[in-house]
Amino acid sequence: MKLNNKILLPDASEWERYRNDFPILKKRINGYPLVYLDNAATSQKPRQVIQTIVDYYETLNANVHRGVHTLSQISTDAFEQARIKAQAFINAESHREIIFTKGTSNAINLVAYSFSRAFLSPGDEVLVSALEHHSNIVPWQIVTKERGAHLRILPMNEKGELLIGQFSNLISDKTKIIAISHVSNSLGTVNPISELTRIARQHGIPVLIDGAQAVPHLKVDVQALDCDFYCFSGHKMLGPTGIGILFGKEEWLNKMPPFEGGGEMIQSVNYNDSTYNELPFKFEAGTPHIEGALGLATAIDYLLHIGMDSIHQREMFLYKLALNRLSDLPGFKLVGSASDKSPVLSFLIDGLHPYDVGVLLDKQGVAVRTGHHCTQPVMDFMQIPGTIRASFSFYNNEDDVLQLEAALKKAIQILS
Repeated sequence: MKLNNKILLPDASEWERYRNDFPILKKRINGYPLVYLDNAATSQKPRQVIQTIVDYYETLNANVHRGVHTLSQISTDAFEQARIKAQAFINAESHREIIFTKGTSNAINLVAYSFSRAFLSPGDEVLVSALEHHSNIVPWQIVTKERGAHLRILPMNEKGELLIGQFSNLISDKTKIIAISHVSNSLGTVNPISELTRIARQHGIPVLIDGAQAVPHLKVDVQALDCDFYCFSGHKMLGPTGIGILFGKEEWLNKMPPFEGGGEMIQSVNYNDSTYNELPFKFEAGTPHIEGALGLATAIDYLLHIGMDSIHQREMFLYKLALNRLSDLPGFKLVGSASDKSPVLSFLIDGLHPYDVGVLLDKQGVAVRTGHHCTQPVMDFMQIPGTIRASFSFYNNEDDVLQLEAALKKAIQILS
């Protein structure tokens, strides 16, 4: 290992050992080695996570919180230990602030629905940014329309950076909650969350952060960020699909009504009324995604073993290498040039449709995402139909970058 800015970084051979933990990366597509560069959509899974899920079903399968028999008790302990690992991973103050959800979208919907029922009245406002994924726009559109409230937008510039100078001017006594992404999924912009929460705190307004694209790449500390809600998905950080986390400060979660009704979220029920369970169970109705939580815990262990700082530096090395290699290609145009970026390379080739390029890359084994990436307002602002997005993870390598370059050259030659 080598020392880089006081961070002990794995060397090339160690990164390749990590890469070997991902069975799917040995797959061939159309006769070519798979070059998987769609990590912003979902990450691949290491053997350790896959084995955790297999082991759960082969040796432990039982419902949680409800049984006195041994398997149920062991399953419950493992499930709650997964909650504690998630708590530590983002440095939440208490395990009661960690709610298991289906993912980021589900977590945002939970807050939007529950918060609006308790705190949103006609004429009130919800503030989101121009960089948001649809999952952090549509839920707020729904609840503001239902409550007679209004959605306000913090604008962006051509580089894909939010106009922070306008933030304070958009806040008023009608602003009830602010919902902002930590990292843009389509452009890779890393937003200045601490600055935004500091301003919001001066006005006493709670802040929700969509952290789906941040948690796989950055060290996240919700106490340092001083946000009130933070949402992320397991499947983008080496874990299973269908599992995610909502962090919420206890003071807010205690005030908010349940999102769903059913088993586990109640203390007592009769035909006239029900009393609700304590946190976090108040927001976890029904049988949870137990194997998903255990798989997420293993994914957290895996990431922490490498170290989030090391992961970030490795991924940004690959991003910068790709940008350097592709920039000289004919017609290459970078989309999103914020000064603070995550490893998302969004670009266009002049005169070529992103979809056509993406199809030809796939024919050569290179998996990228094309289109608007569930950020249609961002693409409308840029006046483009979409982009070609290559998004990197630590298990990618320099060969992946070179194969992307070669495949892109061939696609340009064919389409030009």
